[in-house]
Amino acid sequence: MIPWTLLDTAELPDGSGTLRLKQRGGEFSIMLGANELMNSRLSGSEEALATLVCERLGGAPRMLIGGLGMGFTLRAALAKLPAEASVTVSELIPAVVAWARGPMAEIFASSLDDPRVTLQVADVAAVIAQGKGRYDAILLDVDNGPEGLTVAGNDRLYAAGGLQVAKAALRPGGILAVWSSGPDHGFTRRLRSAGFATEEVTARARRTGGGARHVIWLAKRS
Repeated sequence: MIPWTLLDTAELPDGSGTLRLKQRGGEFSIMLGANELMNSRLSGSEEALATLVCERLGGAPRMLIGGLGMGFTLRAALAKLPAEASVTVSELIPAVVAWARGPMAEIFASSLDDPRVTLQVADVAAVIAQGKGRYDAILLDVDNGPEGLTVAGNDRLYAAGGLQVAKAALRPGGILAVWSSGPDHGFTRRLRSAGFATEEVTARARRTGGGARHVIWLAKRS
């Protein structure tokens, strides 16, 4: 078996840990401690995050994606959206952007240079707070789910106050979509308490339908 090679590391902004980018042949992995956050062979649920939202939107939506990752959600959105749509991607960690344009450039293909895409190295919470009434959809995949694993500050995105900020950033009928590695009934209750019409969908990790079962919340603003 081909061994893993460590390509690079990146400190988390709050100093709580170190991301490691590893490669084995054509496979890439991003690790935090013993936790694998992303793997280039497991794209199914991240793609579903975008596909499920696009299926529920019409016209040429304005979309915000929180978390660049390995670009699965971005590429799936671009495959579904019309030329007139716009997609802003907010990524907190500069190294993740550098990896996308460097060792993982083949995976990202031309997605970062698509004229519909604006890439910001910024905290998505700040981007949302500055975007009152701006977006038709906000897609969040910035951690392992509503319980912050990578950066503890991510918790505020999923608290009651953060949900109200996200709601204010959405246009009427807009969708807040959240990816999680597993279920969280408390988060479902918070979404409904915030006034969102909430749908919970299970998606498999592998594009072919296998692998772990992940959860996607689709929360629609009235």
